[in-house]
Amino acid sequence: DTADTAKDTNLHPHIHITTATLEQHGPRQLILDTETTGFYYQDGDRIIEVGAIEMINRKLTGSSIHIYINPEKPVGDSVQVHGITDEFLVDKPKYAEIAHTLFEYLQGAEIIAHNANFDMNFLNMEFQRVGLPALSEVCGVVDTLALAKSKHPGQKNSLDALVRRYEIPARDRTFHGALLDAEILSDVYLAMTGGQVSFDMDALSHNDQQTDTSIRRVQLNVTLPVISPSEEENQAHENWVQQYQEKHGEPCLFAK
Repeated sequence: DTADTAKDTNLHPHIHITTATLEQHGPRQLILDTETTGFYYQDGDRIIEVGAIEMINRKLTGSSIHIYINPEKPVGDSVQVHGITDEFLVDKPKYAEIAHTLFEYLQGAEIIAHNANFDMNFLNMEFQRVGLPALSEVCGVVDTLALAKSKHPGQKNSLDALVRRYEIPARDRTFHGALLDAEILSDVYLAMTGGQVSFDMDALSHNDQQTDTSIRRVQLNVTLPVISPSEEENQAHENWVQQYQEKHGEPCLFAK
């Protein structure tokens, strides 16, 4: 239970961290999304929600973090996007109260976000406000919007558009929620970077040094032996066909 976890580790009760249920070893990737009071971190807009889910070796581990945050200002018209009201946020922690726990969870991972500059600019600003380093100094970043634009130039590449293009199972997105969008983005990221297995051994050797998620088609020339049935097998087949036709009253597809 995430509430019990928060109490047991002396976290703020509104910090919800789940522990991994799938043991994986390798670099951590965190699919992340934020909700904010507006678009402009330079003009005083603040983060009101953070959600991130952990992925290692292209598998979701079950570990996640989710926090609602009191922005210390009205949410204004942004409520029409995320549906999070001032009344809901009034008892939530301020960023300074959750910053160290959030920073500890995120640092060292590769952050995957859609239009990552938006999320990273806000997170950098919020962490630096409380005297911590910018998140971009301790994390790598993958922008799935930039990745989508390179794969699908000239097309719509919003998260909703990618969900339709890659036929990701639909979820109710009446409002955008940070953890929900992170879960959707994990499906989109895996679909965009999946590729296919190659039978080109030279390419596979090269991939040991350089990741390549493109699809390759390799023609294999293989001569397969032809094994003819014996007289006994032919007779058994004929008997089976005759029994089928007598039972069903219609010609058998496999009759000679």
